[in-house]
Amino acid sequence: MLPTPSTSHVDIDRVYEPAEDSFLLLDTLSSAAESAFLKERFGQEPAVGRNPGQNPSALVVEVGVGSGVVLAFLTAHAQAILGRSDILSLGVDINPYACMASTQTVDVACHDASCSNPGLFLTSLNTDLTSVIRHGTVDVLVFNPPYVPTAEVPQTTNIHENSRVGGMKTKYEEDANLISLSYAGGADGMEVTNRLLEQLPLALNAERGVAYILLCKQNKPEKAVQRIRSWGSGWTVDVVGRSGKQGGWEKLQILRICRGS
Repeated sequence: MLPTPSTSHVDIDRVYEPAEDSFLLLDTLSSAAESAFLKERFGQEPAVGRNPGQNPSALVVEVGVGSGVVLAFLTAHAQAILGRSDILSLGVDINPYACMASTQTVDVACHDASCSNPGLFLTSLNTDLTSVIRHGTVDVLVFNPPYVPTAEVPQTTNIHENSRVGGMKTKYEEDANLISLSYAGGADGMEVTNRLLEQLPLALNAERGVAYILLCKQNKPEKAVQRIRSWGSGWTVDVVGRSGKQGGWEKLQILRICRGS
């Protein structure tokens, strides 16, 4: 079993604390079946039908990186999970404190004694979803979105400003807003995820791009699956991780979305 990166340094008042959804992603990505899939797609030995020059190192991006536990896990254990250590990894988060926390998490994981040959972590960008990422460059995208159904999605336009009508925003209010960004998904918990799905065809590598997106039963994942399949025959979508059955329903599930052969 691959060790889970430490997040003891993370300020959980401002940054989402690793929970069941985070650990489901770790378990799924490191499972024998999924690791075999990723090694076939990205390992240093070229996949069937590809020439050696067509199998360059992979760019792994976690959108909504939070504490960084998932990205640190993939970066530190790239050889075991993707079949090569010469990967590049990048985090993205609208929460600036998550960017700082995730950077430290990856750094700690890659310098741990149990990590002998990690990938290369680039940085964590304080930005919205894939808006600043060059089209067609992402090989592996991981997204643990804000999936809880809520009346609205928190505003992000003035996240760096500590002011509001009627006086200064308190630390409690500021922290509460930052944390709500990690779970409040709006209608059906899908408003942010739907925006990511709109961007996905442009963000992923056209030949080998793959995305892992976590959903809960309230998100009506069957609708997301139908939407992805409507993109055309060049796309496939499968449920590759499940957790927390309640009354016959899977509380959480992970979709693997692929393009190319």
